Amino acid sequence: MNVAKTGYRVFSANSTPACTELSKKITERLGVELGKSVVYQESNRETRVEIKESVRGQTIFIIQTIPRDVNTAIMELLIMAYALKTSCAKNIIGVIPYFPYSKQCKMRKRGSIVCKLLASMLARAGLTHIITMDLHQKEIQGFFTFPVDNLRASPFLLQYIQEEIPDYRNAIIVAKSPSAAKRAQSYAERLRLGLAVMHGEAQCSESDMADGRHSPPCVRNTFGHSGLELPLMMAKEKPPITVVGDVGGRIAIIVDDIIDDVEDFVATAEILKERGAYKIYIMATHGLLSADAPRLIEESAIDEVVVTNTVPHEVQKLQCPKIKTVDVSMILAEAIRRIHNGESMAYLFRNITVDD
Repeated sequence: MNVAKTGYRVFSANSTPACTELSKKITERLGVELGKSVVYQESNRETRVEIKESVRGQTIFIIQTIPRDVNTAIMELLIMAYALKTSCAKNIIGVIPYFPYSKQCKMRKRGSIVCKLLASMLARAGLTHIITMDLHQKEIQGFFTFPVDNLRASPFLLQYIQEEIPDYRNAIIVAKSPSAAKRAQSYAERLRLGLAVMHGEAQCSESDMADGRHSPPCVRNTFGHSGLELPLMMAKEKPPITVVGDVGGRIAIIVDDIIDDVEDFVATAEILKERGAYKIYIMATHGLLSADAPRLIEESAIDEVVVTNTVPHEVQKLQCPKIKTVDVSMILAEAIRRIHNGESMAYLFRNITVDD
């Protein structure tokens, strides 16, 4: 039981029943009961959290998955952490498998680094440690003033490829853009498979977005000092879409960390079909699958989309049978157990390299 002698509690910070499934799986593996708390929205949409048991002097783990209403989920996490802090909890550790706003981790033109703001808010609310999985950029760990354990889902996805994809030896790993090549290379090397890279995609990649270096616009001032004449950078021009690597007669496996808006993946699948790939799989850690993603996947050339249960997506699975789920509750539960017992986390990062 989740009694005082265990020295720790596990709470779920979600107000929706669909999002508590991962919490239940983790607590079942740990052999503890889910902490007694109530999280709900009042009629004016304010979030209210009530802790229903004593947490004084305890180590608390808050499990928070991120549903479509991401801002509500963030407030639930912040308010629960603050409630536990004011209830004299000893340590408050957030288990956030998908860290929200992780794509907003770079400065854009007249924008802000929202991910750093969220990290500061979590620290002020009372969190002392975070367990997460496959951060969009590993450098995000530097935004926090407390420890961050960035677990990897790749062992579970690699196992799925080996056990569930017939004739996977005839597959080729595909990076849908050059920026995704490192992740794809890691998969290819571990599976002893070939690698293909898409180049010249029509959409703007994240690295090509305006980052403020062209602001303010260059306007020649005819009055007074004109300043230094700096050499102008040549404008980028994307080449025609090409596939670097032979995918003809092969199974194409596209790998990425997040699959949200699926237009890029659908377009990539069409090109791979044209180049001769006879089956197309997508492997991603976080299946956000926003907007019309299930319908677009169902109508596309994609044969299967495999994601983990870091983000609830049961509704999307009902809309699209092509979506499959890999359970990662085992590694999250083991991380909780090791942190509570003061054991090394190195076991969870066996054979993990800097580029993974």
